[in-house]
Amino acid sequence: MSQPESALADAQAGGRATESLAALAERYGLSRAIARPSLHAYLRQLWERRHFIVTYATSKNVSKYSESALGQLWQVLTPLLNAAVYYLIFGVIFAQSKHIPNYPAFLITGVMVFSFTQRTVTAGAKAVSSNLSLIRALHFPRASLPLASAIQELQLLGWSMGVLVALVLITGEEITWLWLLTPVALFVQFVFNLGISLFMARIGAFVRDITQLLPFITRTWMYASGVFYMIDDRTRNLPTLLRWVLEFNPAAAYIEFMRDLLIYDRFPERWVWTTCSFWAVVALVFGFWFFWRAEERYGRG
Repeated sequence: MSQPESALADAQAGGRATESLAALAERYGLSRAIARPSLHAYLRQLWERRHFIVTYATSKNVSKYSESALGQLWQVLTPLLNAAVYYLIFGVIFAQSKHIPNYPAFLITGVMVFSFTQRTVTAGAKAVSSNLSLIRALHFPRASLPLASAIQELQLLGWSMGVLVALVLITGEEITWLWLLTPVALFVQFVFNLGISLFMARIGAFVRDITQLLPFITRTWMYASGVFYMIDDRTRNLPTLLRWVLEFNPAAAYIEFMRDLLIYDRFPERWVWTTCSFWAVVALVFGFWFFWRAEERYGRG
């Protein structure tokens, strides 16, 4: 047999072997270990691992400040110290406290609510890149990691909310029935945070420099979200489109939602409910889909 004929015979034999292996795998329901499952199957896998996700988030909380003398109290002290600095700058130097009633409660509410989103976004961006050894060692839905990071920040929020409620009461506000809606406001914000965390987890997995840019991005976002000032007062003379963009800002809407309940003693307006719900649904659906699309690529390289 000539050399070309021998090569052709080997190729045909290799093709038959490949075809037989593929047929054998199909017959016994085998699939590639790294293949991306369908959305329905992916959701089912995440639900089956719900206990792992919660336990992982809890253990990360316990170990995060284990080497610090004050431990998890830093989750409360950090936003409080930030609020004190912002009060000095915006409340005293820029005299915002003269124009906004109960400015201390106004400011601390904005700082606490925005910090919840800021921390979740930052943790989500590192969720995949900081767990490469775990990803390469075990097979599990990678969305478990940004889910765990979002739940971790939700657990830590309990400390912040306790301090926020105490400070609002100290500044002279009274408890009303609207305070019962605060879990609703936090849940809607958590859904939004979860979606953004999933989105940033994929970005952070492949663009490592994003973690260096995030502090600048979130700081700009904070300045545009009405944390230190009332957006209505500052946007009156702005072009209509820019004013609409600032008011449609999800962070501003969640802050306004919480201020309405805790400070202003009024049921949130329809635009607040609509904006908060819209961003929560869009962020979760798109963020989950965006992360799932790259499921096969996490941990490679």
